[in-house]
Amino acid sequence: MTKVKPTELVFVCFVLFHGFVAALNCTSPTPKSLFDALERDLFPEKLVRPVKSFSDPINITISITVVGILGVNEKSQTLTTVLWQVLEWDIHGLSWDEKECGTTSVSVPRENLWVPDVHIAEFMDEDKSPKTPYVYLYNTGRVFDDKPIRVVSSCRLVIYTFPFDIQNCSLTFGSYLHFAVDIRMIQGSTSEEILEESREVLQTNGEWELANITVGSVTLELEEGDYSEIKYYIILRRRPLLYVVNLLIPSCFLITVDLLSFMLPPQSVDRSSFKMTLILGYTVFLLIMNDLLPVTGDTTPLMNVFFSLSLALMVTSLLETVFITNIQFSSSQYSAVPHWLSVLVLRYFAVVVCLPPKKKSNPVTVFFNPSAREPATSSSMTNISVSHLESISGDKTPVKPPSCPLGPVAPPEPALEELRKLSRHLMAIRLQIDKHCQGSKTSEEWQMIGIVIDRLLFGLYIVFIAVSFITILCIWVWNNSFLA
Repeated sequence: MTKVKPTELVFVCFVLFHGFVAALNCTSPTPKSLFDALERDLFPEKLVRPVKSFSDPINITISITVVGILGVNEKSQTLTTVLWQVLEWDIHGLSWDEKECGTTSVSVPRENLWVPDVHIAEFMDEDKSPKTPYVYLYNTGRVFDDKPIRVVSSCRLVIYTFPFDIQNCSLTFGSYLHFAVDIRMIQGSTSEEILEESREVLQTNGEWELANITVGSVTLELEEGDYSEIKYYIILRRRPLLYVVNLLIPSCFLITVDLLSFMLPPQSVDRSSFKMTLILGYTVFLLIMNDLLPVTGDTTPLMNVFFSLSLALMVTSLLETVFITNIQFSSSQYSAVPHWLSVLVLRYFAVVVCLPPKKKSNPVTVFFNPSAREPATSSSMTNISVSHLESISGDKTPVKPPSCPLGPVAPPEPALEELRKLSRHLMAIRLQIDKHCQGSKTSEEWQMIGIVIDRLLFGLYIVFIAVSFITILCIWVWNNSFLA
């Protein structure tokens, strides 16, 4: 077994109980003299924390600057950013005289110093940023470690208000191994300073923009011990103009055209074909623009709901048009309208859509064998005897005039006979015209139901478009006011 020299044991005890390193002595104010002193007194101690005692924690001051926002992946729920990370800590007992050594700071290789194991808790991928091999060392013992890092971090994305969404992603910096009794994380720059500097140096101008940055100190409490951490909240705002121009405006145009198609006559076949063409065009539009919509299984964006409801309304309007067209051409073959449907549609829905029911006209009443003494009580009633009807139908043979005992009766005049025939023909024409004008009551009710349903769907379409536009405008205004 190798024996330990007394001089080495004395040096270790001096380091542990009287400080990590002593002041450096440079033989001349040259880089070689300073590096010889560092290599002799500092670099051999890189394996242990630079503190006076094991019970003393070392304070790590951290600051970050957001340089670029590379993207947000909604499917994998990750955020990719480029940061400048600045770590600062003190080496206890290290100092040198500026005049004696010739400088106040010097860059030294990173592997020659003790470096804290600071990591990001939300890290999801390998750091592919360029490596910086040097750190700055000051004559006061202060170490300045500045390096760029490419961070792929996990972030719980809430895309319900897409494309007017605002995401709040956190980056937690702390020691991976050392407890809070060994390494204490301290906030460097304030959130206002970080935000201002980040906006000045931000290189990307893509889909996302930096809205705000907040920072706070947290402590992760575990059974083994507590960890000191600094958590940064990076608040990002999506630029919605691309989606408004490519998704919302074309969709609103198609819905408006489908709304105006209600101006076409319901019984026209062109209305059905027009609506089918609109549905086909809207479906192709959604398939083409599907890549612009976010893909996630957590929540459904409000825009997807808007597109689905729009397509559902288009299909509903097409089915309603088919129903009305069928009523217009085949209602005479239908059975009577159910009482509950007649009350619901013609009494309540008709009032809602401002379509009052039609007043029923007074029918023409035909009396068979009426009393000769009973006068007509209304101008709307027509008294027609059976003889008249039989004469109109031509089923009855003319009745011979009764014989008179007083003598022969003079034959009727030809003009009077012609007037009677003309009267019978006019009566038959009148009855046919009244029957044709009144129509079937069942057919009229079915047609009225179709008109009320058409007007009701038209009103629902207007309400849906108005509510959608107001909601989109409110969310857009809220999105802009948050950035301001």
